[in-house]
Amino acid sequence: MVRHIVLWKLKDAQAPNAAGHAASLRSRFKALLGVVPGLESIEVGVNYKPGDYDLCLVADFADKPSEAAYQTHPEHLKIKEIIHTLIQARTAFDYEYTA
Repeated sequence: MVRHIVLWKLKDAQAPNAAGHAASLRSRFKALLGVVPGLESIEVGVNYKPGDYDLCLVADFADKPSEAAYQTHPEHLKIKEIIHTLIQARTAFDYEYTA
């Protein structure tokens, strides 16, 4: 299994609505379940403590090829377009694990 974690820092003008953005993105990402092969779970959360990042995505994939295919999947790319209008910074971390 592969876990894909992404942290986003919202633009200052977007930050007050972090919970609303998270809810919208959560819905969009959840819609990828059953559409993106190998995507097993996905969640978006809001950082409730002050920090460098406002939102977090955690997605689990069956394997590395599934995670790689997700990166270029047309439905994922549509969500990325939206995210890029909201954020000023992003970082990601991917690792393999056994369930």
